[in-house]
Amino acid sequence: MFNSFAEQVGIKGHLTIHKVVNGQEELLYDEDNVIVSGFGWALSHLYAKLGSDRVTDYQIDRFKLGVSGSQSLQVSTTMDVSGALSESEYLSGDSGLEILTADRWENDVPDTGNIFARIPYTKVTRVDDRTVRYTILIDENSCNDLAEDKNLNEIGLFIKNPKANSTETSVMAAYRSFSNIRKTSDFAIVFRWTISFG
Repeated sequence: MFNSFAEQVGIKGHLTIHKVVNGQEELLYDEDNVIVSGFGWALSHLYAKLGSDRVTDYQIDRFKLGVSGSQSLQVSTTMDVSGALSESEYLSGDSGLEILTADRWENDVPDTGNIFARIPYTKVTRVDDRTVRYTILIDENSCNDLAEDKNLNEIGLFIKNPKANSTETSVMAAYRSFSNIRKTSDFAIVFRWTISFG
């Protein structure tokens, strides 16, 4: 299904993670991420006119958090986070997250019933002609009801619906595992994910 298109056109990503307590940010993580081959697959559908004819279907507008991240998933063939959160695990208390259920491409076949959190349009920033930043806020009231043996340690970005399926069917664009974060209501987390083209 996927190819090395993303590598060929020089798409790069970088992720920082900050812990926020009383408005003060503490840097927890600052590394490059893996642009997975699903990004190239989606863009090849756009350029070859094999998928949706709406540009909005190719936007990165959603993400998943997970609890089973590992270095072994830091490869271009990764298609999903390993231990995705459920809707109830995202929405603890008065959460500010918008959750949606959609399908996901897995080896050119839709995997149904995936839970995503939306990236608000206001949190997508054009840095320059070749760079876009996605700011993802996990507020104090989100992701706090995880089991004792579960810690946030992976995140993936997803492209909305490149084949214009009647049920939105997303594809992973980028992935990163990170050190365990035990989320509580005492702090928020901000992910700042920068994608650069060429």
